[in-house]
Amino acid sequence: MNSGIDLQDNFIKSLTDLGLPADLAKLLWIPLPLFLMIIAATVGVLVCVWLERKISAAAQQRIGPEYAGPLGVLQPIADGLKLVFKEDVIPANADKWLFTLGPALVVVPVFLSYLIVPFGQNIVITDLNIGIFLWIALSSIAPIGLLMAGYSSNNKYSLLGGLRAAAQSISYEIPLALSVLAVVMMSNSLSTIDIVQQQSGYGILGWNIWRQPVGFIIFWIAALAECERLPFDLPEAEEEIVAGYQTEYSGMKFGLFYVGSYVNLTLSALVFAVLYLGGWEFLIPIDKLAGWIGVSETTPWLQVLTASLGITMTILKAYFLVFLAILLRWTVPRVRIDQLLNLGWKFMLPVSLANLLITAALKLSFPFAFGG
Repeated sequence: MNSGIDLQDNFIKSLTDLGLPADLAKLLWIPLPLFLMIIAATVGVLVCVWLERKISAAAQQRIGPEYAGPLGVLQPIADGLKLVFKEDVIPANADKWLFTLGPALVVVPVFLSYLIVPFGQNIVITDLNIGIFLWIALSSIAPIGLLMAGYSSNNKYSLLGGLRAAAQSISYEIPLALSVLAVVMMSNSLSTIDIVQQQSGYGILGWNIWRQPVGFIIFWIAALAECERLPFDLPEAEEEIVAGYQTEYSGMKFGLFYVGSYVNLTLSALVFAVLYLGGWEFLIPIDKLAGWIGVSETTPWLQVLTASLGITMTILKAYFLVFLAILLRWTVPRVRIDQLLNLGWKFMLPVSLANLLITAALKLSFPFAFGG
C-alpha cells in the first residue's frame, strides 16, 4: 500500500467535493507535504532543545531554564528569536557565495529525509521503494556543506573543523550503511513501511534489535558520529578549535547549523526506531489485544486508537534515544581525532562487514527466522 498516494487522493477528492477544479486541488497538494514536514521537524527541534537543557541540568544537579514559560518550555523559542534578530556578519576575506551556501547544504538534505519517515501505518508523506537508500544518499551531502563552510570562512580553525567533519563522515558512513544493509536484507525491501511491517506480528519479540544485536550498536555509534554528538564532536570541539566550521558564523546562518544538528539527531533517532524498534508497533500486537478483549479490528474507535498509539510509540521510541544521546554528552569524555578515525576504520568497518556476511549466511540457513 502506498500511503502517500492514499493521502493525496483523499485530499484531492475532499477539495473537488467542495467544488474546486481537480487541477487546482492537485496544485494545492504539492506544497502541503513539504510544509507538514517542516512543521513537524521544527517542533521536534524545539522539544529536543528543551530536553537538552533540562536533562543536562539534571545531570549536573541544577534546574535549567525555568522562567520562559512553564518549566522553561518557551526557552527554545527565545533562543530562535535571538538568532533571527542577530546581525548576520560575513568576514571581509571570506568567499561570500560558499559561506552562504554551506549552511543551506547542511540543513536542506536533513529536512528532505523526513519525507520517508513513517509515524504510523498510513501516516507517511511518501512510501518510496528506495526510502532507506534515499536517506543514506541525502545524509552524505551534509559533509560537503560543512567542508564548504570551513573552507570559505578563511579561518584556520574553521578549515580544520571542516576537514575533521569530512573525515569523520567518511569514516562512519560506511559502517552505518553496512548495518542498515543487514536490516534491508532481512526485510527484502528498502521501504521504511515494509521494514516496520516485517517486524510486526510478535510485538516486542519481533523487533530487529534482537535479530541484529551487533548491527544496532554499530548503527547507534555511527549515527552519533554522523550527528557530531559527544563523544564524537571533534569538528566543533570548543576546547581545541574554538567552534570549528561554525567559528565565523553568526545570526541565522549559525542558527541553521544549530537547527540542522538537532533535526539530524531527531531524524537518526526516528530511523533507528523504524529499523530496530518496530517503528509504530506496540509492545504487544494490537490485533491480539483486541482479540483477547473481544473487540473487532474493524471497530472505528479501535482504528483511531491504533493510529494514535502508532504515532505515540514512534515518538516515544525516538525521544528515548534522544534522551540517551543527551545523557552520553555528560557521561562520556570526548575522544581524540586519531581515536575516532581508528574506531571507524579499524574496528567498526570490519565488524559491520562481518555482521552483514553473518546475516546473509543466517538468512540462507534459517529463512523463516531472518526474513527469507
